[in-house]
Amino acid sequence: MTFPSKPTPPTSIAQLMTRVDAIAGLTLGELAAHYHFKTPKDLLKDKGWIGQLIEWVLGASAGSRPEPDFPELGIELKTIPISYTGKPLETTYVSVTPLINLQNATWQNSVVKKKLNHVLWLPILSERDIRPDQRIIGSGFLWQPTALQEAQLRQDWEELTEMIALGEIDKINGKYGQVMQIRPKAANAKALTNAIGPNGSIIQTLPRGYYLKTHFTQAILSQQFGL
Repeated sequence: MTFPSKPTPPTSIAQLMTRVDAIAGLTLGELAAHYHFKTPKDLLKDKGWIGQLIEWVLGASAGSRPEPDFPELGIELKTIPISYTGKPLETTYVSVTPLINLQNATWQNSVVKKKLNHVLWLPILSERDIRPDQRIIGSGFLWQPTALQEAQLRQDWEELTEMIALGEIDKINGKYGQVMQIRPKAANAKALTNAIGPNGSIIQTLPRGYYLKTHFTQAILSQQFGL
């Protein structure tokens, strides 16, 4: 059996979008079969499977590095599970939240800004009653934040970063932030990391991640598709 070699990173936005258009309308199972990817029966233990498959097919090369998925193009890939009516089914993970060494942190040099500066959104019909292999890939599109959207993201980032720097990490919950929240992101409760605690002490806490709230991504989809 010959296995298709991994696609090389796209050398232009046009080439990337040609690949995106080529997979629109396919089920994840069809795409996985073409590339001999094993398809899980459910995503409980393989939550990252969809993203890994799409990254492979489109030639994303950043891996886990804190930079856009297509570093040569400065474009980040975000798959977004949607309902039958085109609404986001969950928040969208952006990046790991730094919890120490925040002295020189600014919005301009933040990973969040780098990741969200230019995004390839790929909607996937993912209602709970559809098996992973039967979920359908939608029409991908490029997006850059408007001045208002960036201002909202920046304000959330700055307010949340200030709370972390002041040792208030344990006060932060999903209600904070207009359009972006911080939530725990860990494999289990034992995966602890260092963070700034009260009075500047170092404490152990769960790793956190930045997530876009669904009303923000809904607005992006509506802007694109007129939903």
